[in-house]
Amino acid sequence: MGILDGKAILITGAASGIGEATANVAHAEGARLLLSDVNAGGGEALAATITAAGGTAIFVTADVTDEQQVESLVARTREELGAIDGAFNCAGILGSVGPTTDTSYDDFKRIVDVDLNGVFLCTKHELRAMSEQGSGSIVNMSSAAGVIGWAGAVGYVAAKHGVVGLSKAAALEVAPQGIRVNALCPSYVETPMVADLFENILGGDQAAVDAARANHPIGRFGQPDEIANACVWLLSDRSSFVTGAAMNVDGGYTAP
Repeated sequence: MGILDGKAILITGAASGIGEATANVAHAEGARLLLSDVNAGGGEALAATITAAGGTAIFVTADVTDEQQVESLVARTREELGAIDGAFNCAGILGSVGPTTDTSYDDFKRIVDVDLNGVFLCTKHELRAMSEQGSGSIVNMSSAAGVIGWAGAVGYVAAKHGVVGLSKAAALEVAPQGIRVNALCPSYVETPMVADLFENILGGDQAAVDAARANHPIGRFGQPDEIANACVWLLSDRSSFVTGAAMNVDGGYTAP
């Protein structure tokens, strides 16, 4: 038996990167999955792969910035899987990178809308459903940028700090109901988003890659499965005394 055996888990941002890795690890640990993303092709392919391997995985396209779509997504999870035992709110974007003075208000609002407001909407409706059950675990995707500053990414840093605060406030509200809420804070992980940062936004500057790697005392970037394993533990009953935490999974990036 896996640590999520039989549990119904919703994962947003599931089509690639950490969301995809978490779906695969959760499946390996026995979870039944409702997967969501705006990338229908990637999400449907993942669901098909998990189903072919004998698991339960249903994909639903949804935009986490649209409250009606989020509410419908949570309802669909309960309809298809019979419950919503856990949720990983992973959908997010990096957005524009550059000095605060050069960041447009529209760019800033777009990052906050996806990375913070989207997490709020998911958490809100997941908590409503979990409150009816009297149990559940939510993991919200923050970042190392949610606990420290990162020059050149004001929108991302602001949103990810907001996710930590949102998770802590929600955790206090629902702890008496047997529901837990935590934030996950990874640093650089070898995902398509980070590859895009280095290759396209930073222009393929190897010095920038080397500098980022050097800021990790462990001496390397993270792998998606390493973040996924932490997330699945937080979703499971093995973390039953953990709530309101901002869990750093960052190779020591935020330790200095």
